Amino acid sequence: MGTPAFHAEYACSEGCGFRASLLEVVYRCPKCEGLLEVAHDVEALRSVAAEEWKRRFEQRFGASRLPYASGVWGKHEWVYPQLPAEDIVSLGEGRVPLKALPRMAAELGLASLDLKECGVSPTGSFKDWGMTVLVSAVKHMRARGVPIRAVACASTGDTSAALAAYCAAAGIPSVVFLPKDKVSLSQLVQPVANGARVLSLDTDFDGCMKLVQQVTKDSGLYLANSMNSLRIEGQKVVAIELCQDLGWEPPDWVVIPGGNLGNASALGKGFELMHALGMISKRPRIAVGQAQRANPLMRSFRGGFAELVPVKAEKTLASAIQIGAPVSFRRAVKMLKAFDGVVEEATESELANAAARADREGTFACPHTGVALAALEKLVAQGVIARGARVAVVSTAHGLKFPDFKVGYHRKSLEDVTSRYANPPVDLPANLDAVRAALSDL
Repeated sequence: MGTPAFHAEYACSEGCGFRASLLEVVYRCPKCEGLLEVAHDVEALRSVAAEEWKRRFEQRFGASRLPYASGVWGKHEWVYPQLPAEDIVSLGEGRVPLKALPRMAAELGLASLDLKECGVSPTGSFKDWGMTVLVSAVKHMRARGVPIRAVACASTGDTSAALAAYCAAAGIPSVVFLPKDKVSLSQLVQPVANGARVLSLDTDFDGCMKLVQQVTKDSGLYLANSMNSLRIEGQKVVAIELCQDLGWEPPDWVVIPGGNLGNASALGKGFELMHALGMISKRPRIAVGQAQRANPLMRSFRGGFAELVPVKAEKTLASAIQIGAPVSFRRAVKMLKAFDGVVEEATESELANAAARADREGTFACPHTGVALAALEKLVAQGVIARGARVAVVSTAHGLKFPDFKVGYHRKSLEDVTSRYANPPVDLPANLDAVRAALSDL
């Protein structure tokens, strides 16, 4: 596992020079209030040749026992190198499928289109990748006497499910702030089942986020939202695993849905580290998709990445990204500028139809993945993503977490959605002629 030769610590993402140990309970720079990032000793990592890193990662990828059976902890030195193996809390996250969508690629004129299915994960979303790092770090801190009595998050569903599951595995109390009546029952039941203290608040996600930041100023409650840079360290491994899947040849474009924007920041961090260590020869361009009803990053992009103006996020099928004041906005903009990135939005019909279109090739896409797929379709139509490009889309959750979305689509009962690919059951009398007639066009 990790070796003392490798080291990481907190550093201010705004470059003001602040540094702190990963054992400290700190989320923002005390000098400038900027968010922190986990800074690695890149020179030490360069002491291992790129080909040797590839060999190690490939060898670990096939492990059947934890911690290397985790796609995140198979990259231990690049995530939290000082963390002892005994403090790792893993549920077997990562190592998720890369699903080719050849028919959609051909229809769009792309050389290839792959879906990185991060929802094929212990709690059904990509949030597991970051939560294994954060909860492991909390376990490590508690073992060394840091007085953390519980871990808390604001959530629209997926973050709360991941936090509750990993804290349950670690034996650490968890607290979840959810916006009342804005989270599907299939999501709400996960933190309930895993024993979290669930607070259903009469506000939206942004209101929950404000409250959880206030509550966690008490150092006894540890903040688990993506403004905590430990989360980003696990989520950046999505980019690393994607390149590993592709034989260390990154695609031309990566498209990802964006809400609180920690995931977009994490992707960039992963690609930057690989490029700095000579693991990949180029960096892909990155596109972030937003729901039209919750699109503060899109509005900023239209203004040349103007400063964030928070919006009141409207109700959208893409509930996990129904966020009007993303806390990782500045980190995401910095990443998009570095990667010549773009932002596109999707209407309710566009996101629902894009998800259904991908389902026709064997996926079961969540509405947020539908946002990314719809953004891809529009960017290709605009000529921003060139025909012949190699594209990967990050699928952030499993469609099984959104049964009402899936059923409503095929019943044609979703508000503001025209279901182009609806496929409802065919009602027939129970006789052979009727069945044969129904199957005559196959």
